[in-house]
Amino acid sequence: MEPIEINAGSWYLRALRADDRIDDRPALAAGGITDPGYVARRAAEWDNETHYSWAVCEPTTAEMVAEIGVTPAPDGTAALTGWAREGFEPALDAGLTTVRRFAEGALGLRIG
Repeated sequence: MEPIEINAGSWYLRALRADDRIDDRPALAAGGITDPGYVARRAAEWDNETHYSWAVCEPTTAEMVAEIGVTPAPDGTAALTGWAREGFEPALDAGLTTVRRFAEGALGLRIG
């Protein structure tokens, strides 16, 4: 599956990126994630539908402030997880609500 972009009101959710236009690695490092292969792994998980992840971003700058993930299980349930950089908990909360609706409505998953 190709990554799906989502509008969460004041926040914009998109796939993680590390390219010549947008690099989420500094924001990930601020969140404690320093694995150099992390962004590529998240992209591969979209491709094989084992985990869906979103960078929660400030819409005018595309700066990543949080990450949300959905991990589906074979029984149709899924785990919803997320973390936010310090001070950006409202962005995480808004994103979690929006991703829950997306996972249940568009993907047919039951969030457990």
